[in-house]
Parts: sequence; structure tokens; C-alpha cells
Amino acid sequence: MELHLGRLIDHVHLRVADLDESKRFYQVVLRSLQRDLTMEGPGFFAADELFVTPCEGDPASRVHLAFQAADRAAVDRCYRDAIAAGARNNGSPGERSYHPGYYSAYFLDPDGNNLEVVHHGPADRSAPSVIVTAES
Repeated sequence: MELHLGRLIDHVHLRVADLDESKRFYQVVLRSLQRDLTMEGPGFFAADELFVTPCEGDPASRVHLAFQAADRAAVDRCYRDAIAAGARNNGSPGERSYHPGYYSAYFLDPDGNNLEVVHHGPADRSAPSVIVTAES
């Protein structure tokens, strides 16, 4: 199977009830995937695509968000670290029937967002990431 994927999603914005609690939680999850926060301000950014801010009276977000993992061990590690950081289990690590090699785990963040960490199986990537440099 060959997938041709571009960058459809520019970013995801989560509104959270407790910014400090979410920041601690996402730092644990991201570090399990060898990532970290990339910028802070009225909220925080992670890997340029995830933006988290306080909900300030509006309801907190309820979304499904999937993080890519380099391999099955990274899925297992991230799930274990997320649960230790206070996540609620929403599907232990394992093979899924979505396509051959799809290995993932699901957990709920402090606001109830359904997070997934997924490895799609052995694959060759044309590049490790897309780099976009804005013109000045």
C-alpha cells in the first residue's frame, strides 16, 4: 500500500480548562515521542501544529487527535507515560483493523480529548518532515 499525504491540517487548537495541568500533561506525552513545546505565550505550541490555550469561560475542546510514533515501542512508551501523567485509558496499545500494520493506543487528556498515538507499520518516508520557511 502506498499513501500520498500532504499537509492537510495546518494546526489544531485545543481550549483547555486548566492550562498549567495541560502543559504538564502534554510535556510528558510529547517527550515520550521525542518532541517538546516549541513556543509559549498566552498558551503553548508543540511541534508547530498543536496550539493550546485556556478556554476562558467557553467549553473546553472535545476532539480526537492522533500523534505519529516512530515505532511500536514509541506507542507503548507514550501510552504508559500518558497514563502515569494522569490520562485515562481509552484503548490499550495493540493492532487495529484500519490497515495492516496499524498499531495504536488511545487515552483521554485532562479535558477529555481523545488522544491517539499511532505507528502505521514499516514504511519509507521521502523526508522526516515538511519544512516551510515564510518569506519576509
